[in-house]
Amino acid sequence: MTTGRVEPGAPPASTPRPNSDAGSSYPPGEPDHRPDGTGAQAARPATGDGRAREPRPVVRVSAPTELRNARSRDLDLMSVRDVLKVINEDDRRVPVAVSKVLDEIAVAVELAVTALRAGRRVHYFGAGTSGRLGVLDAAELAPTFNAPDRWFCAHLAGGPDAMWRAVEDAEDDETGGAEEARECVRAGDLVVGLAASGRTPYVLGALRAATDAGADTVLICADPGAAAARSVTVFIGVETGPEVVTGSTRMKAATAQKLVLNGFSTAVMVQLGRVFSNLMIDMVATNAKLRGRMISILVEATGCAEEVAQRALTEADGDLKAALVALLSGAAVADARAALDRSANQVRGAIALLAG
Repeated sequence: MTTGRVEPGAPPASTPRPNSDAGSSYPPGEPDHRPDGTGAQAARPATGDGRAREPRPVVRVSAPTELRNARSRDLDLMSVRDVLKVINEDDRRVPVAVSKVLDEIAVAVELAVTALRAGRRVHYFGAGTSGRLGVLDAAELAPTFNAPDRWFCAHLAGGPDAMWRAVEDAEDDETGGAEEARECVRAGDLVVGLAASGRTPYVLGALRAATDAGADTVLICADPGAAAARSVTVFIGVETGPEVVTGSTRMKAATAQKLVLNGFSTAVMVQLGRVFSNLMIDMVATNAKLRGRMISILVEATGCAEEVAQRALTEADGDLKAALVALLSGAAVADARAALDRSANQVRGAIALLAG
């Protein structure tokens, strides 16, 4: 089975790297990629030994994203400026659509916080653009919030190779999605499915297996009427409507998924004490810019001079949260750390303990 996990320490995919027939590749200068869209995948009359290929399954998806967009019917006749204007005007509809599902997102956040506090995990399952957005969101949580690697696990149909090139028929592998979930998901986890159409077999297979394993499930899609809504714990159907380029869900549907994931994971981190006020106090300083931001955060949060912030950070061995609690409470760094341990790593809770 091809493992779809895309995270530090995940096993490599067991299937061979797809050849040029599997779809587009990165970088585009590789052989068999032609600017006119033709290439090895355009005509597939026979297999390597000359035998005719078996007909491939065909599915006609009935979803809002597959409808024609009246505002872009003359897209190919427009000037470049007008094409961009049409795209931009349609994009403005996305935040409004997301605002209508905030209650559902809030429920998903609470489920994730409960799971993580209990030592469980949050999983993202997706294919194509949807899956890549899940990988991106999970990858950004460690440097931004110092989230442990095991908290969020992304699963991409086709495995890591699918980040760069289309892996043929991977999204149709319902069994693969189910097997991936059975291998990784445990009771008490939260499994988030990402599928623009709401019907991707790989994602639905994973969600069913996750339910069987005792996990809560969330489906994020761009079809408010998706049939799968009835089979998940939380359904987040964002009504983004027809795409500017018909069926191209890398556009509005993907933008909506990115906004939902941004809000979801950020709210989870806030609830887990990774933010004080609106400041990133658990960030990992992996470069000079971020080391400078640590000093700025301490100055902003406490009103102290820059040299005082630098000294506190040095005394805390680079632990921004401990330095912050020490500065705000006037306590020694060791006492600040102890208070953080006793308050579930919450800054305001630690300060209250030290004040009492």
